[in-house]
Amino acid sequence: MTSLTTDEERFWRALMRVIVALPRSLDDDLLRSTGLTLTEYVVLMSLSEADNQELRMADLAAASALSPSRITRVVDTLQARGQVVKRRHGGDGRGNVASLTPEGQKRLQAAYPVHLASARARVMDQLDGRSLSALVRQFEAVAKGLD
Repeated sequence: MTSLTTDEERFWRALMRVIVALPRSLDDDLLRSTGLTLTEYVVLMSLSEADNQELRMADLAAASALSPSRITRVVDTLQARGQVVKRRHGGDGRGNVASLTPEGQKRLQAAYPVHLASARARVMDQLDGRSLSALVRQFEAVAKGLD
């Protein structure tokens, strides 16, 4: 049986609380201020960073960590609002492509400062800035191990 030291256990429990609670808090902040959910924000952001601001639905699902059925529902909602356009892939009739519209770009740009303010208040302001570089390196190593 593997065990953790007392400090490792405290860290692990705190990290698990953050993993569960932080997305809810970020979602609440965005929804209240912009009308976008965190999931919708992530989808718009993923499209804005893609070549030609478009992605195949499967790639968009992977980029936003959503299931195929969930990404379809989110994109359909964003399309109904005029923020995304979904069309058949030109070279492959089996797949769809989602594209960011100018309205979607506008909504994303309006939500960006709200999201950053939420991230600052809920996370960055709680950290010791002197240890931030070390935290970045350590969490990048964890993230790399998960890729």
